[in-house]
Amino acid sequence: MKFTTLLLPLLSLTIGTTTAAVLESDPSVLRRDIFARQNANRPVPNGACCVANTSLKQDVCRVNGRQGRCVPAAVNGCNERLTCIEDFRLTCNPNVLERGRPLCRLRQGA
Repeated sequence: MKFTTLLLPLLSLTIGTTTAAVLESDPSVLRRDIFARQNANRPVPNGACCVANTSLKQDVCRVNGRQGRCVPAAVNGCNERLTCIEDFRLTCNPNVLERGRPLCRLRQGA
């Protein structure tokens, strides 16, 4: 009986501390973790061009402060690398999957 009386307050103290630590986390760190998981732990590109020989089509990226996708496009001077295009400039087809995500390409005139 005494063992249970001592264990329960200790357990609740441990759970409370863990919860507080999670709530105080930096949101940008959590966002990076989510992006990394979406790219199967490949780096999340930040800029006009995706990472050469690493980024795959439809990987999540960031450009101009917005979320985008790595797609083949002859813009931004990326040469042979995939280009990071903001989501609002993409046309996506949810019926066609590429690497497990809807197929997206740069919208004409965007």
